[in-house]
Amino acid sequence: MWKSSEPCFRTRWLYYQKMDASSEDYPHEIDDQLTGFDAASSSVQSVVDTLISMPRNDLLQKLDPLDQAKLDLMSVYSLNSLFWMYLVTQGINPREHGIKQELERIRTYMNKVKEITDKKKAARLNKGAASRFLRNALYDPEEKKAAKKAASKAADTSSETPQTKKSKQI
Repeated sequence: MWKSSEPCFRTRWLYYQKMDASSEDYPHEIDDQLTGFDAASSSVQSVVDTLISMPRNDLLQKLDPLDQAKLDLMSVYSLNSLFWMYLVTQGINPREHGIKQELERIRTYMNKVKEITDKKKAARLNKGAASRFLRNALYDPEEKKAAKKAASKAADTSSETPQTKKSKQI
């Protein structure tokens, strides 16, 4: 198991180089690349240590289903990426290996999860607010006055009609 107390690749490599100071078998142009690799492997190691420190069931119980899917996809993608790097270190072309198809499959699922996340974040139309906005944007005071006059005339004629019927009945 990978422990945080274990030294990183470059640290171990430099240690062995100091032990065998007479051998200068590597080109010094790759020192910057080795330093970057060491930093990247240290950050991967810290993330893995964080994930390993907590039982998986406890971690999954704290997450909603979408976050659980994200965690699972991230874990699978990370492991397959590490295997990709292993193949490269062994001199095997990973583009001709089945790992490439596996990584593409995982990416399609990651895109599906991203679409779901984007749909949740998308703005939703409030129909009531939109209708009020349009009604107020299209407001014409002259039409309003004409509509009020027509409504009051209709109310006056309807109110007179029942009164005349009542007076005839009495």
